[in-house]
Amino acid sequence: MFWLEFREVLSARWQGILACARGRWWSAFGALILGGSPTEICSHPRPGSGRTVPDAAPPVQHRPVANQATRVAIIVAVAHGINDAYASFVPPLLPRIMGNLGLSIASAATLSVTFAIAASLPQPLFGFLADRFGRRIFAVAGPLVAAVFVTAIGFATSYWVLVLCLLMGGIGSAAFHPPGASYAVRVSEGKGGGKRYSIFSFGGSLGFAIGPLVAVALVQWGGMGRLWVAVIPAALIMPLFYFGLPSGRAEARQAKPPPPPSVVLRHLRGPLGLIFGISATMAFVQRAFLTMEPIIVADMGGSEALGAVTLTIYLAAQSVGTVAGGVLADRMDRRKLLIHLCSWALPAHLLAVWIGPLGGLGLAAAACAGFLGMATLPPIVVMAQELVPDGAAATSGVVMGLAWATGSVFVLGTGALADVIGPQFATLLSMPMIGLAILLAMHPALKHTWGSATADP
Repeated sequence: MFWLEFREVLSARWQGILACARGRWWSAFGALILGGSPTEICSHPRPGSGRTVPDAAPPVQHRPVANQATRVAIIVAVAHGINDAYASFVPPLLPRIMGNLGLSIASAATLSVTFAIAASLPQPLFGFLADRFGRRIFAVAGPLVAAVFVTAIGFATSYWVLVLCLLMGGIGSAAFHPPGASYAVRVSEGKGGGKRYSIFSFGGSLGFAIGPLVAVALVQWGGMGRLWVAVIPAALIMPLFYFGLPSGRAEARQAKPPPPPSVVLRHLRGPLGLIFGISATMAFVQRAFLTMEPIIVADMGGSEALGAVTLTIYLAAQSVGTVAGGVLADRMDRRKLLIHLCSWALPAHLLAVWIGPLGGLGLAAAACAGFLGMATLPPIVVMAQELVPDGAAATSGVVMGLAWATGSVFVLGTGALADVIGPQFATLLSMPMIGLAILLAMHPALKHTWGSATADP
């Protein structure tokens, strides 16, 4: 289990950190973030002590490569959480924004979709650039740009200023995801890609779950103008992560040039196209739920806080789903896994929307829906990267970015329909699209590609 690796890595590092904490706290902190060995830090005499602190762990260069890969996965998981927390600021604030600017449901849905498309559509390009020139600058700068522009919506005075801020914030988020996923999976490391991706995805889902609570808490504290406070974590932490991640430039120089985006896109005519379709369909369903649920809550007479809590429960369950999906992707037939997850996600989403969040059963259904929906992502990403290992980041951009953008566009239809028949009924009519994902997962091409594959030992 990846939890054992997680505990082993942190245990080794924290032994060194605790041994050094009294005299050299900054160096000890650097050991955890930058990857330096506690031996390197603790083998020097403390000033005035005349003695040397015993080594707490072997040097990093002698540790298994898998542990180093896991350390990088943990760093990008935290960065993923920071990045995706800003991505979930908008949905719980939509009822407030609708009231402030007098917007229709369709116009409010457009705001959410604008960010989603901007955060998704450029991902294949950023993936190609990361494969070609190195991943670190994109993985660090992306969350910073997202933080600045998403929190700037608190100062927006018109609809189009909001659109511009969300567009720029989405582009920043898009720059992070392909190199982040490539850092985490590291196809060249062999087995364990699913587990490492689950760590990465868990971090993003956890940040996504916390985001609505943070956004609503800040605006209830001091209005939309207080959103700027949320930029502080990214401004403090992301520069540190720049020194904790390998640049990837050496890998880019040594490896053969990655396939251009056109070559990766041509793979969409084969099994990659089926995986893309599954990802796009599940992205549509989840984005429709995230966008419409706060509006449904308001339409039922619920509070802004209840809408945020509902999204947090849904998104927190997604974070657990990514862990389960990653672990299972390494242990069973990934095609069959997708079929089962999508088949159960359909009734869970229907029940969550039908009952609503005003009772405990509705919140439980939302948790189940979030868990099952996001558990599909790790097998999707790992399967896609295995198809085009020389373009891992670009391929991640296709099945995450391009697919998410495609799915998000159709949320505009749900919003327009909601203005006519009501938000709850319109969302209910959108959920059966999961049936398309089930049919794609059952396609014989995926059976021939992965049906006989064995799980990582």
